[in-house]
Amino acid sequence: MEVSQQEQHQDQYIVIELGAEKYALKLAEVYEIIKMQKITAIPNSKTFLEGVTNIRGRIVPIISLRKRFQLKEAPVIPKARIVVVNYNEEMIGIVVDGVKQVIKFADIQPSSEIVSGVDGSYFEGIGQSEEGLIGILNLEHVLVG
Repeated sequence: MEVSQQEQHQDQYIVIELGAEKYALKLAEVYEIIKMQKITAIPNSKTFLEGVTNIRGRIVPIISLRKRFQLKEAPVIPKARIVVVNYNEEMIGIVVDGVKQVIKFADIQPSSEIVSGVDGSYFEGIGQSEEGLIGILNLEHVLVG
């Protein structure tokens, strides 16, 4: 029996970094990962919306995960990336400090209300890996609120 690509990626996650913290996104939700590029600000937009950028001819909104989690702003570092996700047939970029690796979790527990000082609704669970516990982001709550 052949395993579809969707099923194959179902239990794989990509680990992203924000400062010293690590979070995970479902690999199936990630469209691509690109280096930082020029972001055009949009006046009077949501506080966590950095602006928009052009990715191969498509205008893509870019959000700051730091601002979304109400963390202190930090200078953009060389390993910062834009993780482009596919949400409701739309491409949205998420600025992160770094992208670490693709992993599978041995165990996933439901998230508690507060995870590392960030609102618990942003998480759909806590994954257990060799590196310790990693919060698995709930993409809908992160993007929409």
